[in-house]
Amino acid sequence: MRSMEAKKAKRAKEAKSSFKERLEPGYKRTEVGVIPEDWTIETLGELGKWLSGGTPSMSEKTYWDGSVPWVSPKDMKVARLHDASDHVSEKALTNGTRLAPQHALLIVVRGMILAHSLPVARAERSLAFNQDIKALIARDSVDSNFLLWWFQANRSALLSLTAESTHGTKRLPSETLFAQKIALPPLPEQKAIAEVLNKADALIECFERLVAKKHLLKRGVMQKLLRPKDKWVTIKLGSLGVFLKGSGVRKDESMSGDLPCVRYGEIYTKHNDYIKRFHSWISREVAATAKRLKAGDLLFAGSGETKEEIGKCVAFVDDLEAYAGGDIVILRQEKTNSVFMGYYLNTGPINRQKASKGQGDAVVHISASALADIDITIPALNEQVAIAAIFSAMDAEIVLLEAQLAKYRQIKQGLMQNLLTGRIRLV
Repeated sequence: MRSMEAKKAKRAKEAKSSFKERLEPGYKRTEVGVIPEDWTIETLGELGKWLSGGTPSMSEKTYWDGSVPWVSPKDMKVARLHDASDHVSEKALTNGTRLAPQHALLIVVRGMILAHSLPVARAERSLAFNQDIKALIARDSVDSNFLLWWFQANRSALLSLTAESTHGTKRLPSETLFAQKIALPPLPEQKAIAEVLNKADALIECFERLVAKKHLLKRGVMQKLLRPKDKWVTIKLGSLGVFLKGSGVRKDESMSGDLPCVRYGEIYTKHNDYIKRFHSWISREVAATAKRLKAGDLLFAGSGETKEEIGKCVAFVDDLEAYAGGDIVILRQEKTNSVFMGYYLNTGPINRQKASKGQGDAVVHISASALADIDITIPALNEQVAIAAIFSAMDAEIVLLEAQLAKYRQIKQGLMQNLLTGRIRLV
């Protein structure tokens, strides 16, 4: 039996190897992988003229506050640069700095930012730049928009080539950068690829603005609807019910079974206002050490890093078996609409009260007695239900838009992988 299985595995391996050897018509195998036959392999150093930046004398006032944007790594937060936070004069261009013409590519090659990111941007106008940046002026047969997308797709690989200087600063050595190889399509295809990816990016930016607008709208509606009205009553939070403590559930136990669980760190990172889905699943044995939740419970993060965020609240609204781990303070109550309370207990006035009651510096804690002493001003139950319904509907719309945004980002990633390697042709 084992012999038959071994033979099957061998045949499968041989078939897979044979598949790898086969090439589709019109493609060739190269040192950077399989690419179209009419594409070429070049090094980055061969693509055009490379310039090094510089900093004019800081003591010479006539060099500064002029009309020419002077780019440093702090400005390299966008893919297309139109301006910079600092400016130099025309005189400075002959005394310590260089000018990158419009459409040049700027790449940060030195600085601690290279420990986690490789900023690359295209100059949309003539820009001066400092010594931590190199500029590539591409030759006529190379499209700078295409190059910008290539750099974005290969950021991780380039970042792995960084080294540490004698002063402890991260750097991408010029000889290493220039030696990197790129698969280059004919110029018309470069432009077509860049155009498709530019359009995909524009669609994503449009959705990002829409999602941001919906969040802003929700914030405004919340501020209006949660502002105390004449008939609202002020009571102590503790008067709503009794406080309990979550317990157990170590990190290595968080995926030990199929029972849903909430861990205190997830209140900060995974949940907002009320629990919509779970991210930890524990075994029956681990559940025996945790606290079982009940529909209507309000869960507070009992510890955190800052007083401003301490005691973030989420409501548990579903009637199902679920558990709370340690460092969670639970308010078990049935007098209010828990969805409304989940939103309300994260508003500015309540957060300021929680912050004033937080204890500790490096790690901040808030106790059940401190939470119980918080003043809340809330409407009648029927108004709570109506307000919660409005917020839930707005949240549902935002969730749908964010899911669509994530889908577009995934599509764009697939387009980058396929277009920049020639798997999909635009000819």
